[in-house]
Amino acid sequence: MAPPAQSQRSPSPSQPSGKGEVSDLKMQLRQLAGSRAPGTDDSKRDLFKKVISYMTIGIDVSSVFSEMVMCSATSDIVLKKMCYLYVGNYAKYNPDLALLTINFLQRDCKDEDPMIRGLALRSLCSLRVPNLVEYLVGPLGAGLKDGNSYVRMVAAVGVLKLYHISASTCVDADFPALLKHLMLNDPDSQVVANCLSALQEIWGLEASSSEEAVRGREALISKQIIYYLLNRIKEFSEWAQCTVLELVSKYAPPDSNEIFDIMNLLEDRLQHANGAVVLATIKLFLQLTMSMTDVHQQVYERIKAPLLTLVSSGSPEQSYAVLSHLHLLVIRAPMLFASDYKHFYCQYNEPFYVKKLKLEMLTAYAANVDIPIARESIRAVGKIALQQYDVNAIVDRLLQFLEMEKDYVTAETLVLVKDLLRKYPQWSHDCIAVIGNISSNNVQEPKAKAALIWMLGEYAQDMQDAPYALEGLIEDWEDENSPEVRLHLLTAVMKCFFRRPPETQKALGAALAAGLADMHQDVHDRALFYYRLLQHSVSVANSVVNPTKQAVSVFADIQSSEIKDRIFDEFNSLSVLYQKPSYMFTDKEHQGPFAFSEELGNLSIGSEPADDILPAQRVEANDEDLLLTTTEKEESRAHGNNDSAYNAPAYDSSLSQLAVSQTEGELVSLDQTVPADAPQASSAIDDLFGLGLSIAPSPAPSTPLKLNSKAVLDPSTFQQKWRQLPVSISQEDNSSE
Repeated sequence: MAPPAQSQRSPSPSQPSGKGEVSDLKMQLRQLAGSRAPGTDDSKRDLFKKVISYMTIGIDVSSVFSEMVMCSATSDIVLKKMCYLYVGNYAKYNPDLALLTINFLQRDCKDEDPMIRGLALRSLCSLRVPNLVEYLVGPLGAGLKDGNSYVRMVAAVGVLKLYHISASTCVDADFPALLKHLMLNDPDSQVVANCLSALQEIWGLEASSSEEAVRGREALISKQIIYYLLNRIKEFSEWAQCTVLELVSKYAPPDSNEIFDIMNLLEDRLQHANGAVVLATIKLFLQLTMSMTDVHQQVYERIKAPLLTLVSSGSPEQSYAVLSHLHLLVIRAPMLFASDYKHFYCQYNEPFYVKKLKLEMLTAYAANVDIPIARESIRAVGKIALQQYDVNAIVDRLLQFLEMEKDYVTAETLVLVKDLLRKYPQWSHDCIAVIGNISSNNVQEPKAKAALIWMLGEYAQDMQDAPYALEGLIEDWEDENSPEVRLHLLTAVMKCFFRRPPETQKALGAALAAGLADMHQDVHDRALFYYRLLQHSVSVANSVVNPTKQAVSVFADIQSSEIKDRIFDEFNSLSVLYQKPSYMFTDKEHQGPFAFSEELGNLSIGSEPADDILPAQRVEANDEDLLLTTTEKEESRAHGNNDSAYNAPAYDSSLSQLAVSQTEGELVSLDQTVPADAPQASSAIDDLFGLGLSIAPSPAPSTPLKLNSKAVLDPSTFQQKWRQLPVSISQEDNSSE
């Protein structure tokens, strides 16, 4: 009985069985290379498709290189395209193999079919092998003079490829001059656009090192070329029109008449369906009229309708890009879209990033079920109020948000109400009436809780339960993880104490004791500062904690006008979308004067600590030293203790008398009508601390330090001064030894 035949599975083109599959392809291609039989081209197509398929999925088929080149001797343009694709992929990794392609590519550059000539020239320039640049000069020169526009178009781009391979060869062959001549005389608009793009890049790269390139670039933005391109701009594709408009933006018209001529010529470009063309035209108009105030304002009015049309008629991505530019224009001209606010209403089917951007210009969807959208909308309401647009209605809307009893809405609203009260203190009565009904237990977000605590301290005299709310928060001190909240709590208790002393005495003692024992350095330092400040002078403490305040006009986190101007100068770029100048997000190599040297990060690391670093013991000793009076320090020195760490009383023993029991004779009774700097208040503070400390007179104040708000420091000077500083710490890692 014969054994059963083994089943054989034919390998798929995407899953070859092994090297034998490639060997079979090589043998089949060699058999078809010299065949003239009917149907040969169809067989070659099938084999070429397999080769390209293998190459695409990462299988090495470089062994069939010579066979592919031999099979390319055909008039079938499909085979030519696949062969050029194969050659271009392997030539840049195998320069020796690329040499085999020179002959047949140069031969194809002289083919009767212009499509084959253009494809061959493009493949020849795409080899990118420096040793073969001498073979490119002849075909490129012939291609620039070819009678077919497609070949000339490919040749113009090929000159740029040659420049990137060997700039000297390109310049020596006088190709830039040929491109300029072709650009000014060629009837095909795409050829003109390719020549312009190639010249812009060639002369732009050479501008810093070649005088001839500088002259060429200046000639490129001459009046003759600018007007020639503008008169033909309607013939160009959208990409080419943007290239021309970018070039025109670098041209400086000598008088206003020429400015109006250019704008009239490009007026219809504002109605173009392509958003890139419209934005490029707007950028040009804004730049041309920068020094003409009245005309500049008219430009703002003129560009409004095209931009709003693009927002409503384009894709979400285009809408976002246009809205980013609209946002920038609204910052420059706030009243520009005052009557068109309905265009910024959010639509239910818009993506989040579009909604977020719209909400920055107009409030909507405050109670949206989408929490991020609700948060952004509330912030948008606050931004509008802080810019003094209908403050009355917006404050009412914010107070309505607090009544919604949603945690995230309440949290965002509290932060905004705090900022509003800092800028519009006249609204405190209406806001406090609503804030007083909010329980601190229902607010969990640190920023919101900090805002609520700030209002409890700032308006303690108007909020009946403020001292008791603060006392409850101090009792939960250990459970509060946010240092920001603890810092605000210390300050709020101090403010409340000066306004309502009897009710806040116990809370103040507990807060200072907890703050001094806190592990966070900022909290500890602020509690220690308040403790010593109260010992020093009641009037000084009151003036520090409760100074006379003026309404805030501009918040520090608002983007500076210099940054906004820098972004405006980069109109129609990614800077507008990122809301940052280009030097903040581009690569280091292209940052120019804003580049940050890596030398700052290469500080020497050794093993010995620097002499000017205080050990931890000395830092702790300094803190203890602050708690000692002058008399205690002198007594310590008299006993021979010259160390900086004195035997100071512990925090608990020195502060336990702050939280005195409310029995007769121990309760501090400060009438709220008595000014804080009165002798009675000072005596009461001494009784509160129960220490009887004598404070040494403060030294005479020195000349106040004046800072230059407009100081400018360039990067190089900064690095030089940075290197002059002593090394603070050094460490050496010997773990690898």
